[in-house]
Amino acid sequence: MMRIITGKAKGVRLASLPGDATRPTSERVKEAIFSSLQFDLDGRRALDLFAGSGQLGLEALSRGAASCTFIDAAPEAMAIVKENARKTGFFSDCKYLISDYRSYLRKAGKGEGFTLIFLDPPYATDAVGDALLRIVAAKLAKPGCLIVCESGSPDLLSKIPAVRDKFDVLKEARYGITHITLLRFRGEDGEEGEKQ
Repeated sequence: MMRIITGKAKGVRLASLPGDATRPTSERVKEAIFSSLQFDLDGRRALDLFAGSGQLGLEALSRGAASCTFIDAAPEAMAIVKENARKTGFFSDCKYLISDYRSYLRKAGKGEGFTLIFLDPPYATDAVGDALLRIVAAKLAKPGCLIVCESGSPDLLSKIPAVRDKFDVLKEARYGITHITLLRFRGEDGEEGEKQ
């Protein structure tokens, strides 16, 4: 059972897709992620790039994020995201787009200016490094943007040498097969920016 851990929507149960189509973040991993973020979420503009059930973006909204854009390639997943957004009361604070992440990052406007990004693709795709490269190229992350990466392998930045100097690693942890990497985007000039 998935639920919102704390904040405005604390305790709300979330729906998920049946079967193995998505792999929801475990409660233990979600608690670890948000314990690292809890004092730095107010007013952030979030992007949940591999949304699945939407639980990461919705947890961020519950804890004070200002808005969230949900992207997922599966129409069935986006229907679940919308259902969960309605349950939590955050539907109007969100944008929803059915799209492959590559297509979205290629077409997204340069002015989006996200300050919190969740990357939790299927582990087998090994897409986190590619997504980070494309986010930098698309100029979607503002300096100071926090990026939460959930993957099946450690040391993500070694896979993106072209841009790894644009990120600070704030936390790395392993929970079973899950590796969590919390990054801060320095920006093109290497300097931190505002969180909003």
